[in-house]
Amino acid sequence: MSIHAIHTLDLHFQGEAETIAAYLVQGPAGWVLVETGPGSTLPTLQAQLHQHGVQPADVRHVIVTHIHFDHAGAAGWWAQQGATLYVHHFGAGHLINPEKLIASATRIYGDQMEPLWGQLLPAPAERVVPLHDNDVIEAAGLTFTAVETPGHARHHHVIKLGHVAFTGDVAGMKLGIRPLLDIPAPPPEFDLEAWQASLDKLLGLGLETIYPTHFGAVDNVAEHLQAIKKLVNESAHFVQQKMAEGVERDDLIAQYTAWNHGRAHAAGLAAESIRKYEIANPLYMSVDGMMRYWRKKGNQ
Repeated sequence: MSIHAIHTLDLHFQGEAETIAAYLVQGPAGWVLVETGPGSTLPTLQAQLHQHGVQPADVRHVIVTHIHFDHAGAAGWWAQQGATLYVHHFGAGHLINPEKLIASATRIYGDQMEPLWGQLLPAPAERVVPLHDNDVIEAAGLTFTAVETPGHARHHHVIKLGHVAFTGDVAGMKLGIRPLLDIPAPPPEFDLEAWQASLDKLLGLGLETIYPTHFGAVDNVAEHLQAIKKLVNESAHFVQQKMAEGVERDDLIAQYTAWNHGRAHAAGLAAESIRKYEIANPLYMSVDGMMRYWRKKGNQ
């Protein structure tokens, strides 16, 4: 079936435009929501839907690429409204019973948990469909396919729809019109080899357009994916080299931040644009994720 339209919904995370997107897909037989954003942006998401003449009750199918809060934090709310929720099988149980997710996130974010992410409501089990690699979702007269793409997270799928795909975080980040690319590599599941293999898989799909959650459509797909593949490798080896030099975590974060600020300034980004990247992707989390990866590799 043909796609009628894909609408990019700007969730204005932390009041900042173009940091987190959800995608409203209009099919011949209704609407599909890809990504929900966090609970904190749910009122904005509902307002964006309203602008397209869509009420929550009109959305019967919700697909998330993975269970990180910026992608699926509001998923339980949608399932409680009666929507069918499609999610990687590794993540399904955590959306049905989110206590462990909430506890681990609270240890990281403390009293910022509620302002950042809002509520993470449990999804009724009967509304949740666990997805495996190459599983097909028939929704709103459209056919979506889940593509296993670990590297950023073990519970990550790219959602393919014809010659386009919703890439979550595995195709990295590109905010605004400037060409700076960024990669979110939080613990505990950053995996360099898996991420490179996932990008190779995407390069082989012949995609015409991809839709990263951060943020918006990318048409130069092969060029973008090759650049992300290079950046993942460079970022991981930057951290590895600093670890080999004996640089401690806090100093490594400072050096990684300086390196990324240098990339941003070289790309012509102003300080305000750089701040937007750091709202969407705190750099210390990527350092933690990559340090954990290299330590684990060293213990194998």
